[in-house]
Amino acid sequence: MSSGVKKILIVGVVALVLFFLITQPHQSADFVHRVLGWLKDGAEAIVTFFRTLFS
Repeated sequence: MSSGVKKILIVGVVALVLFFLITQPHQSADFVHRVLGWLKDGAEAIVTFFRTLFS
């Protein structure tokens, strides 16, 4: 993929995210909260796995 196409895609994604954040802030915040919750749960699962593995 050429650098010009990459730049266009990046600008498009950023514009779409900004549009979503500006037009629907409550839904955006809820989405970010859910994603962070999934990441937290995943990290806790990995920590639990290694604790169980080495104890």
